[in-house]
Amino acid sequence: MADLAELAGLSKITVSRALSDSPLVTAETREHIQALARKHGYKLNVNARNLRLRRSHTVAVIVEMKPSSDRTMFDPYPLVLLGGISQELTAAGYSVLLTTRQGATAAAVQAADGLILLGQGVHQDAVRRFDKLGLPMVVWGARSDGDEHVVVGSDNRHGGAAVADHFIALGRRHPVFIGNPSHPEIFERLNGFVDALARHGVKPLLMRRDDFTPDSGMDAVYSLHARKVRFDAVFACSDLLAMGAIRATLELGHAIPREVSVVGYDDMPLGASFLPPLSSVRQDWQEGGILLARKILELIRGEAARSETLPVSLVVRST
Repeated sequence: MADLAELAGLSKITVSRALSDSPLVTAETREHIQALARKHGYKLNVNARNLRLRRSHTVAVIVEMKPSSDRTMFDPYPLVLLGGISQELTAAGYSVLLTTRQGATAAAVQAADGLILLGQGVHQDAVRRFDKLGLPMVVWGARSDGDEHVVVGSDNRHGGAAVADHFIALGRRHPVFIGNPSHPEIFERLNGFVDALARHGVKPLLMRRDDFTPDSGMDAVYSLHARKVRFDAVFACSDLLAMGAIRATLELGHAIPREVSVVGYDDMPLGASFLPPLSSVRQDWQEGGILLARKILELIRGEAARSETLPVSLVVRST
């Protein structure tokens, strides 16, 4: 930069401002310096700049879930969230470092300017674990009383209540909830579901399942059948669980939706093409990813950031 300043007959600070398109430098001067830089092959040393600014200009994104063949990283969760995050951070000049919970101890993660955590873990154990890094952090999940973290998520309680109202309108009196309420988001969905049903004197049965997979949904329904438990509605806390529940219900000879109604959560594209097409609660992951990125940038800049809850809607199809 010193060489470039000498060639231009200007100060280093003027050259620096011109190369960063600062409005403090006239358009004519910016064009002149940038043309000189191109002619002499000058390129900004990003590592040197970051070292001087004590910034890495990197945000680490940690996916709390453990990917498997049944629950992959290219499902809408977390892929659509990541799309929104990357779009916003890249536009702000930041790099995105993507890793899973297992790889989050890497030095590059600890050197990041901030952290976005996708998923709070069972009883928020993932949140507590990554708090120890001492980085500004924004979390995708559910807000809880007394939690001071910045959290972006969907209105899980309203989603559960909407499913309950739907079942009541259909005349269902023996609903089942499939999922693990140890996760804050699932806990909120269950609470909304239970409270809305209670207003009509209906109490759901909880089938606790840890895995968010079709096999887990099938296992829950087969377990109900083996125990001779009567059920006429299933609310699964994810679409994959719901698809498994549908498969098992049909294999057991029950008609959907005439005898049993099934609703999932997430509104994955696969659900709309499933047979029969799956009813589900839709949440806007793209907007969620954008908000996560904006809020971590606010924290990095030392600004105040607030938690935010996105609306959800029930999409009724053929189940």
